[in-house]
Amino acid sequence: MSASASGFDDLQSHAARLSGASIAGLLKDEPGRIEAQALRVGPLYATFARQRYDAKAWDALLALGRQRDLAGAFRRLFDGGKINVTEGRAVLHTALRGDLSPAPAAREAHAAAADVRIRMRGLVEALEAGDVTDIVSVGIGGSDLGPRLVVDALRGPLPGRFRVHFISNVDGAAAQRVLAPLDPERTAAVFISKTFGTQETLLNGAIVRDWLGGSERIYAVSANPERAAAAFDIAAARVLPMWDWVGGRYSLWSAVGFPIALAIGMDGFERLLAGAAQFDTHALQAPLESNLAVRHGLTAVWNRNALGLASHAVMTYDQRLALLPAYLQQLVMESLGKRVQLDGSPVAGDTVPVWWGGAGTDVQHSFFQALHQGTGIVPADFIGTVRNDDPYAANHEALMSNLLAQTEALANGQASDDPHRAYPGGRPSTTILLDALTPQSLGALLAMYEHSVYVQSVVWGINAFDQFGVELGKQVANTLLPALRGESKASDPVTAALIARLRG
Repeated sequence: MSASASGFDDLQSHAARLSGASIAGLLKDEPGRIEAQALRVGPLYATFARQRYDAKAWDALLALGRQRDLAGAFRRLFDGGKINVTEGRAVLHTALRGDLSPAPAAREAHAAAADVRIRMRGLVEALEAGDVTDIVSVGIGGSDLGPRLVVDALRGPLPGRFRVHFISNVDGAAAQRVLAPLDPERTAAVFISKTFGTQETLLNGAIVRDWLGGSERIYAVSANPERAAAAFDIAAARVLPMWDWVGGRYSLWSAVGFPIALAIGMDGFERLLAGAAQFDTHALQAPLESNLAVRHGLTAVWNRNALGLASHAVMTYDQRLALLPAYLQQLVMESLGKRVQLDGSPVAGDTVPVWWGGAGTDVQHSFFQALHQGTGIVPADFIGTVRNDDPYAANHEALMSNLLAQTEALANGQASDDPHRAYPGGRPSTTILLDALTPQSLGALLAMYEHSVYVQSVVWGINAFDQFGVELGKQVANTLLPALRGESKASDPVTAALIARLRG
């Protein structure tokens, strides 16, 4: 960030200039603001009209994006350049769902992914032809959150061919609760781990294998297929590969999406990929000024660096997207939670805010009090659907009226002689509307967030594709297992006292 501090200085000057401006005032002062700050890409419509910047500030953000060569950065991503510099890897999740680059690395990746999907379809069809009714997916992090979100979002009101269940947490109670109501004779399992060295997946996998009575109905997805097959004696024909050029939190488009294909059918999974590929085309080819990923990412930079806002909320006004905030926490915070630039030098300013959220209208009765009247300002994404797929039209009208009301009230506030009843307003938000919740629209939405994250990483000069911060706690946990078993002593005095308490 320090290499182009002037761009951030420009943002600060615009923020100072706009410090007394209201969102309502910006709308009044810019007659074409609503049209200028709205974008439609396929099944997605987004409006940024309630963000706290004007046309001049937006021009400064675009100038910063051009200074950082965002267009070139997108081309390097799609072409398979080794943009994950700390691990010396390409980042080719876009090749899993589309063929947008003539570069050899991208073409080879796309062909490999297509071959694996053919194998995946065969496995899905074989299971569909059998007597299995339930699927247990075992994984954690990127091997769990993406498939779990998509399955929950796209499953119908009645069970499909398979009921798909998820085990991620190493807490044995989680596995017990999932397995207790199931019949092991009519259940298959999918173990997903990039390395097959993840403690949670190995422990939970052993529980599921023993509960099934063997490995005959266990499938695996891994970048280390030999280790996966050996760990649980899984036949090679039931092991699907992934690759080191796919990060875990970007992997649901690969064979990691096997549980998705089992839940919604292989054709539904292909439509999910097609929706993401449609957005990929937009992200790669649209000019910066009309690029939705760029608009979303630069807006995040504005809120973090110009306005100094340290938190960001996501509200999904569709219950089927209730898991989206948890998925985005990993996508955004694991990608952007970095304090050094690509060359190892410290980042001069702030990077990722804390992401959190929930499903409306439930959350209106929990944390919205703080959003409206708290001392801190929390920018937010509000996500809704134009068309509902249930027969309860009155409920959908009420749901959308709440979405609209909350964004309006947060932006405009309300004066009162009673300070306890006054709403200051000035809370910025972006509203994103899906035509309907379908595999295509969900694929496009998730791709939009992926590319927004990449935009922010390029602007901040950080690597969005490593996650070394995940490792230290795991390493310490492994050293403490002998102490918990009474075989050694912890060196940290607080930890030692807590272990004594745990051991009774």
